[in-house]
Amino acid sequence: MKIDVYDCVSPLDFRYYGTEPRMRELLEPYVTEAARLRSELAVEVALVRVLARRGVCPQEAAEEIAAAAEQVTAEEVGEEEARIHHNTRAMVNVLRAKVSEAARPYVHFTMTSFDVVDTARAWLFRQATQEAVVPELVKLEEVLIGLALREKDTLQIGRTHGQHAVPITFGFAVAQYVNRLGLCIEGLQRAAEALPGKISGAVGAYNASALFFDDPVGFEAEVLAEMGLPAALASTQIVPPEPMADFAHALTTVLGVFANLADDMRQLQRTEIGEVGEEFAAEQVGSSTMPHKRNPWNFESVKSMWKAFVPRIVTMYMDQISEHQRDLSNSASQRFLPETLVAVASTTLRLWQVMGRLVTDRERMAQNLGLTRGLIAAEPAYLLLAAYGHPDAHERLRKLTLEAQATGRALGELLFGAEDLKPYLDRFTERQKEVLLQPELYTGIAARKTEQVCAFWQRRLGLDTDDREE
Repeated sequence: MKIDVYDCVSPLDFRYYGTEPRMRELLEPYVTEAARLRSELAVEVALVRVLARRGVCPQEAAEEIAAAAEQVTAEEVGEEEARIHHNTRAMVNVLRAKVSEAARPYVHFTMTSFDVVDTARAWLFRQATQEAVVPELVKLEEVLIGLALREKDTLQIGRTHGQHAVPITFGFAVAQYVNRLGLCIEGLQRAAEALPGKISGAVGAYNASALFFDDPVGFEAEVLAEMGLPAALASTQIVPPEPMADFAHALTTVLGVFANLADDMRQLQRTEIGEVGEEFAAEQVGSSTMPHKRNPWNFESVKSMWKAFVPRIVTMYMDQISEHQRDLSNSASQRFLPETLVAVASTTLRLWQVMGRLVTDRERMAQNLGLTRGLIAAEPAYLLLAAYGHPDAHERLRKLTLEAQATGRALGELLFGAEDLKPYLDRFTERQKEVLLQPELYTGIAARKTEQVCAFWQRRLGLDTDDREE
């Protein structure tokens, strides 16, 4: 029976995946039930290829099984599972039914269910990461690098605890996310590459394969090499659960960086701040009742997706517990992990679209920087006074800032008008005085650091650098 996406239960199907052609193109080979079946059949094919190479199985039988695996459908396996109530054996039965009697003995030979399931899952997630998720993350990284470099000299007030701190540039603020996303990309790649498989039998002791091979560990490695996977050093009926937990953690960490970026951009769109904005389409509606609204809905959706998926990492940690050589307490929960791949890919695509068209209001940024009438010069003023010998520079500047706030006068005016400070101020260089009177000059190496961070990740990820200086 064909089910319409709008009849599905999960919003991933009817909102974030099923109705988005780009998402389906990216992830359909990896996250669907049909994809899971194809990956498990790939393990069966890898097995018989090695059996043939080792002289246990005729080459003709291996080729016949490989060809039959291409013809197995999820519907057939589903019907068989409904009859026998075992999903792996259902796949094996359907595959066996499509080959000759001479080939049937070699289907699933020496393997247990989770030799297939765990190996297939590792292979599938590794492929999804390398072929779909990471390339999209790199595209987003390119967008963030472009934005950071475009705005590397755009003055912005730095904020800590939601309060004005000292000046930075907007490009410098974005460069922090360039770095964090770059670290996440590498962490996700490492986690995916570390996912192991196993062909070690019902309890992990190679009981079945040791009947036929003097080197069952070598046999396992040979089968997994067909899949491009490392073998778990030791396993029970299942692979050690920690690598999969690490993989889930790496995906969740990406969502956390996205949520933080989205939250920052959303805050900067507040009416009272107004420093950036999502591009708003001509026909777009911001509110069902307030026609003037232009809500930062894309950024809010990204943060909301993070809220939906971050609790799932607890389930992965719970899946570390399996009694003795294996119980079934992770069999249902592990089936939901592909949804996290969908969440990461979906939010990556959304951020790629909105950050690539982000509107920056440089005039508003400059206005906001000047809101405190120079109070942001308090840090360089106190440091310079201390450097020239003032015994209690921090306290003196603290009192001056209170006076500035109480009187509405600029800090620089009060600073250079204070008679007790004149002996110190007279020793300041012209450049130092200029910074105190024009605190927008007090940006450290924000622009240069932005260039360095972007150049580092361009090199690291193999992106074009167009010969920018560091």
